[in-house]
Amino acid sequence: MSMPDVMKNLRLPLIGSPLFIISTPDLVVAQCKAGVVGSFPALNAREKDGQSLDEWFTRIKDQLDRHDEENPDRPAAPFAVNHIVHKSNARLERDVELSVKHKVPIWITSLGAQEWVYEAAHSCGAIVLHDVINDWFAHKAIEKGADGLVAVAAGAGGHAGALSPLALIQEIREWFDGPLFLSGAIARGDSILASMAMGADGGYAGTAFIATNEANAVDRYKQMITESGASDIVYSDLFTGVWGNYLKPSIAAAGMDPDALERSDPSKMNFAEDREKPKSWKEIWGSGQGISAVKETVPVADLVDRLEREFVAAQARLTAQLQAV
Repeated sequence: MSMPDVMKNLRLPLIGSPLFIISTPDLVVAQCKAGVVGSFPALNAREKDGQSLDEWFTRIKDQLDRHDEENPDRPAAPFAVNHIVHKSNARLERDVELSVKHKVPIWITSLGAQEWVYEAAHSCGAIVLHDVINDWFAHKAIEKGADGLVAVAAGAGGHAGALSPLALIQEIREWFDGPLFLSGAIARGDSILASMAMGADGGYAGTAFIATNEANAVDRYKQMITESGASDIVYSDLFTGVWGNYLKPSIAAAGMDPDALERSDPSKMNFAEDREKPKSWKEIWGSGQGISAVKETVPVADLVDRLEREFVAAQARLTAQLQAV
């Protein structure tokens, strides 16, 4: 395995993925304290609403430092920031400068691989993981200077690829032996172990963290997560111009037929800070296919406890199966 040094002491080999709107300092800090990497999109700090990315970084670092002082035998996991490297993101350069200033240890880049972003990260000792949906994008990211990859396979929440995780991990591992994490229906400890069996260094999970007390999601969204299963997910590019998975009940509640959605115009993708969805799309919610494992809304600490129990049980079960062969 090729786990980066900054992540070698994790309680579980897991990254909590950056969730649009939902991931805020409260969720990130709770994830890190629980022993897994917490992350958030830089654009979630919406300055027009009085939120400062500079202040968010300071708050996260201060709370994690205090936790480490009080718990020297159980230090927090490192945190990560997600940068949307798309031409519509006018904040990118300034947000990168702030990430360097605060020496954020892990950067996750999406929707574009740019050498100058990777160089900026390396200037402050950070590592960069770039999320990809196929082998072509994986090659491009590594060629431009990314340290590792997040393989976003079929079944991932929000923006997602269409390839089987078995195929995607297999193709990437044919040529890349660096850090690699798997996104796609990672909602149980068994799934984290399965990602490692396929050749990844760990999992990358988002949907399960939506149904936590610390997540910045409305109660109806959390409840819909706990009440739904994989058959309640639809794959569409209508809402952002990028293919992703969404909850059918939320689409139906917006007055649309989730089984007859139109295609979008990719040229109209917009990831600017002030982007707004059409009013009828305000409550269309992303979700991965692993949601059947999420039965109730709980504190982040309880969720990570469950994942760890399942991970350990899966290890024991697999060991017994292998010994019996």
